[in-house]
Amino acid sequence: MTQLTLAKPEHFAQLVKLVADFHAEDGITQTDAAREAAIMPLLEGSPHGAIYLAGPSKAPVGYVVLTFGWSLEMGGMDGFVDEIYIRPGVRGRGIGTEILTSLPAQLAGFGLKAVHLEVDRDKPDVQRLYQKMGFEARDRYVLMTRAL
Repeated sequence: MTQLTLAKPEHFAQLVKLVADFHAEDGITQTDAAREAAIMPLLEGSPHGAIYLAGPSKAPVGYVVLTFGWSLEMGGMDGFVDEIYIRPGVRGRGIGTEILTSLPAQLAGFGLKAVHLEVDRDKPDVQRLYQKMGFEARDRYVLMTRAL
């Protein structure tokens, strides 16, 4: 079973490296200052989300960011997997699957009603993996974003 640790400010150095690696791999452009400003509130206990480290906290192999919202349709608090990243050298071992199976189950005990995630349209293999874990595409809906 993959160890999950709720990330705290003392984990920033390990975490920011993983986030930068993921952003570089996924083509996300962000300054170091903007990345730190996005990460630190979650490490300091913001009620809007949490970051969990996968593997040993001193040498994590990945992370998941879960943000929280409220949905009338879902009946209460819902979560959004904002980012999940596993180092390339340890992918394919079921770590991501464990995280996306165990973490929502644990958080359901604290009132979480649903978990959402988005997946690249050009990654059908990843879509199938998420479907195997019980995530369903909602054909009636399209995620739309307006950056401010």
